[in-house]
Amino acid sequence: MFYGLINITQHYGRQGAMLVRMLVRMSDLRYLFIYMTGPSSIGELEFVVLLVVSSLGDGAYGAEIRRDVSARTGRDYSTGAIYASLQRLEEKGFLASYESEPLPVRGGRARRYFTLSTTGRSALRKAIVAKQRLWEGVSLVPRRGT
Repeated sequence: MFYGLINITQHYGRQGAMLVRMLVRMSDLRYLFIYMTGPSSIGELEFVVLLVVSSLGDGAYGAEIRRDVSARTGRDYSTGAIYASLQRLEEKGFLASYESEPLPVRGGRARRYFTLSTTGRSALRKAIVAKQRLWEGVSLVPRRGT
């Protein structure tokens, strides 16, 4: 790869050098992206889902989680988005789930209940601390002259 970048610079001069700088920056961003999206990191929706499962306790199931997430965020998330987040969190080991017996009504379906794992509780704490650190030193009061 580096050899190819040298050839680009030699053939295209200054514009090639700009391209090389762009490629280097992009590779740095790719590295940061991979670093920040490792298996222990969580996205914004996953953060809210973990928070909701934690607050609901062991009896949290999909529809209830969706209602609570929507109420807390003021945004109507689709069922698919919530279940995809629940599945990702379970694959990462942050949640555990179990299926109940079918509901005692005609055509009653089983519910999948979710609980926060120890790893999930730790990830939630880390995410909360990271968000608090982001807000340190931030002032929403406009500066003079702006």
